[in-house]
Amino acid sequence: MTILFDLDGTLIDSTEAILESFAAAFAHFGEVLPNETAIKAEIGHPLDAMFRTLGVEESLVWEYVAAYKAHYRKISCQKTVLLPDAKEAITLAHAHARLGIVTTKTAEYSREMLEYMGIMHYFEVLIGREDVTDPKPHPEPIFKAVSKLNADTTKCWMIGDTSMDIQAADAAGVQSVAVTCGYADEDLLRELTPNIVPNALEAVKFIVGS
Repeated sequence: MTILFDLDGTLIDSTEAILESFAAAFAHFGEVLPNETAIKAEIGHPLDAMFRTLGVEESLVWEYVAAYKAHYRKISCQKTVLLPDAKEAITLAHAHARLGIVTTKTAEYSREMLEYMGIMHYFEVLIGREDVTDPKPHPEPIFKAVSKLNADTTKCWMIGDTSMDIQAADAAGVQSVAVTCGYADEDLLRELTPNIVPNALEAVKFIVGS
């Protein structure tokens, strides 16, 4: 069996680091920072998509992304925490399955952060934004993780907190569980899957018990 995890809102809370890095990017260009609610609503999308949605003109999007990353890398380890029961979720999953991470975050920074937290060794593969052409909700990130693990899609699960995680799983032909501890609207998640639980630990318990 294979279990793939999303990161933000599923295993980690990096809200403080994300908001601070958006503030740094907008300040770098002397622009007014969008309100916190608007930024939080976009967490889980790729950074370039987030900046576009927040009103940055196309010609400047990747410059904003670079400014964001320059700040984020400095603070991400110190200002990111594991969500409650996330470590227990990982260790339980590891006892029953091979594990991977599929995220829209930058893989390089995500790996550094998980190593800092002492949990990267549980995961055999980490697929980030720079590893794919099309991020979630496209199935490419899941297909890439499955390929690297040489896994059977019929015995593969995706755990995530946003509609993009569930849509990517459906498109890739793998089963999924949505968690409500993250950023997405629960009603939207219920439109996509009947498998909804409070957090990653309950998701792993659901999968193991299936």
